[in-house]
Amino acid sequence: MVVILAGIPGAGKTTVITKALKEKDMKFVTYGTVMFEIAKKMGVKARDEIRKLPAEKQREIQKKAAEEISRMGDVIVDTHCTIKTKEGYLPGLPYEVLKKLNPRLIILVEASEEEIIERRTKDKDIRDRDVESIEEIKEHQLMNKIAAMTYAALTGATVKIVKNNDGMLEIAAHEVARALG
Repeated sequence: MVVILAGIPGAGKTTVITKALKEKDMKFVTYGTVMFEIAKKMGVKARDEIRKLPAEKQREIQKKAAEEISRMGDVIVDTHCTIKTKEGYLPGLPYEVLKKLNPRLIILVEASEEEIIERRTKDKDIRDRDVESIEEIKEHQLMNKIAAMTYAALTGATVKIVKNNDGMLEIAAHEVARALG
């Protein structure tokens, strides 16, 4: 079974799944890490550079990563439903990628816009993230919900939305672990 774990940068999806995996033992892979390994072979020097590549190049890397991940068996895939680029929102799981992964469950991790801004500010020394306003973050999370339901309609997956608000990590992680079965 493939499980998609998604959320915009700063929502805390990696923190939540790391904690949840203490309750539920499952294989875990970060889609961006698999993409970066592929992108490095194309001359990309830093992971955050991938989203600045032309959309067509990003799609090529996405497809190659999906092929690798689809061979991993039962796995939780930490990824993004949408990627905000200078050209607009890019589907994190375009149809060709979605078909290869064929997820049974999509878990969408969210937090308040203010918390996301604060988390991104704390991460600025280790990640090169775009600055977004509260309204832009709100829109990005809405686009993720729309994308997640579209992905579910195409695959028959279910969508679980988990709130990861400050001070509630234990609850969010337990909710994810429970959803994993």
